[in-house]
Amino acid sequence: MSSKNRLYTNLSVATMADSKVAYGLIEDAAIAVVDGLIAWVGPQENAPEALLSLDETSLEGRLVTPGLIDCHTHIIHGGNRAVEFEMRLNGASYEEIARAGGGIISTVTATRTASEAELIVDALPRVDALLAEGVTVLEVKSGYGLDTETELRMLRAARALEQHRPVRVVTSFLGAHAVPAEFQDRADDYIDEVCIPTLRLAHDEGLVDAVDGFCEGIAFLPIQIARIFDVARDLNLPVKLHAEQLSNLGGAKLAASYGALSADHIEYLDEDGVAAMASAGTVGVLLPGAFYTVRETQAPPIEALRKHGVPIALASDCNPGSSPMTSLLLTMNMASTLFSLTPEEALAGVTCHAAKALGLTDCGQIAVGLRADLAVWNIKHPAELAYRIGFNPLHTRIFGGTS
Repeated sequence: MSSKNRLYTNLSVATMADSKVAYGLIEDAAIAVVDGLIAWVGPQENAPEALLSLDETSLEGRLVTPGLIDCHTHIIHGGNRAVEFEMRLNGASYEEIARAGGGIISTVTATRTASEAELIVDALPRVDALLAEGVTVLEVKSGYGLDTETELRMLRAARALEQHRPVRVVTSFLGAHAVPAEFQDRADDYIDEVCIPTLRLAHDEGLVDAVDGFCEGIAFLPIQIARIFDVARDLNLPVKLHAEQLSNLGGAKLAASYGALSADHIEYLDEDGVAAMASAGTVGVLLPGAFYTVRETQAPPIEALRKHGVPIALASDCNPGSSPMTSLLLTMNMASTLFSLTPEEALAGVTCHAAKALGLTDCGQIAVGLRADLAVWNIKHPAELAYRIGFNPLHTRIFGGTS
């Protein structure tokens, strides 16, 4: 099935495009793909006659969803932090490890010594694990270089993933991830001398789709993030923010004031922050892998997000420290069991709402004119995707109409 022109029949489809019907579900459906785009979707008996001349493939009753979208990853990095994982299990907190020179800084050390080719080779197995679960769009952040050379190298490696695998990569500049050791206690100097100049260089090279930051006591304060976001605004780049993961510094409200695409983590988010996000159209990205790994007990304010109509996205947060996870299916299950999301909310979190968190309008749903990024599953009902643990029912992944 390599043609970008095809009529898929004998299927059920969760379009995620009709809010009046759970999952936008259509039974006994067909999907027409022309030039890699969705040309038609609906009940098979209503398929337009003009499309019946397309090469036909029966999916034998399987379920089709939009291709999954992992909207928050740190998948490009050097080394791993298995030893720190052991430290945590022996009682050390995330903050204690970070303040002792571990955490993000330890990965910075490993990443700075890795070449672009090594970063790509190391990342590909992680990418492959996600693609094997139906992922078609992958967000990748910098942030483990914290110097100009390595930050640019990370972003180049992220862009290059598209040359090695059939996946769409969206990049985020995360220069404000941590204060490197050489700028200890001089966060403002780091922002002025490294972060902002590197952002400008990365933008000039076409390496940046969005600008991110880590707003937390162990990283950067809101007033410091605002200076970086001012530059992003000047460069016409959208912003997003790691906010309210360990405490409430008002990061989400700050991000919303800049019209941020998303505020991510948000375990300690208060209702004022939720309301600000709702007004700005900012997506809340939940990262249950990190919640689970660091043994957090403060859950995100799910009911407040629902009350204010904030779209909820989910992501793996694939990274070597706080979420060494490469499974969106497990992410969906964790969000349902740990945060009480419904299976429909979980699927929306890795499709339509994840697309919105990346500012993408041509994917995340199955609708006419959108990319034919599809996942075909050996299941009958979409709730099965969040229900199972450690089981992958993917039958076929279709990327831009090509499987």
